[in-house]
Amino acid sequence: MTKQGPDARFDALEDRIGYAFKDRALLREAMTHASAIDGKKRGRSYDRLEFLGDRVLGLIVAERLFADHREAEEDGLAPRFNALVNRSACARAARRADLGAAVIVSASEEQQGGRGKEAILADVCESVLAALFLDGGMDASKAFVFKFWAGEFDALASAPRDAKTALQEWAAAKRRALHYETRERTGPEHEPVFIVEAHVDGFPPVRGEGGSKRDAQRAAAAAFLKERGDG
Repeated sequence: MTKQGPDARFDALEDRIGYAFKDRALLREAMTHASAIDGKKRGRSYDRLEFLGDRVLGLIVAERLFADHREAEEDGLAPRFNALVNRSACARAARRADLGAAVIVSASEEQQGGRGKEAILADVCESVLAALFLDGGMDASKAFVFKFWAGEFDALASAPRDAKTALQEWAAAKRRALHYETRERTGPEHEPVFIVEAHVDGFPPVRGEGGSKRDAQRAAAAAFLKERGDG
């Protein structure tokens, strides 16, 4: 009889990432969204692990960039670093590992497409990194990053321009004023979503969203440039 439920999904996940957890409870915590424990006295969501995983990812990426780009100064390393650790990069890695298939969410969150939400995928990617670090040490975390960020490091052979910087330069070249307006903030305190508009004089505003105002501004800038054919 085929196994059902989280344990079967965890088995498949361990096969995909190439690591078997000694402490399966760590993996369960890393894959549990807050919606799945609302009102329950037992269990813990991945929020604490996400906090640790963010730092683990930062160290792994910083060390790799430091080794790969020996001639680069801080201003050349920083944009590469930001491009590799931001929400979108984490969500892409989560999709490659198909983490969404094993996330534990409430029935209502699942109906709303929670398993495919960028914010949830990015968060759970970091929480899994933390669980790997606690269960198998830094080597286990590095193996995950180097496998599921494959190609992302190579794609950053040259330092990327931040979308906000690119739009600022574009607007300045055309002598147009640029500013951003926060239009909306939704979601719970631990998982906010900001909607921001990029305004350039003489052009219709373009919206972007993100888990912070800065990320939303970058998304709006990127969307504006894409509409103009410069992104």
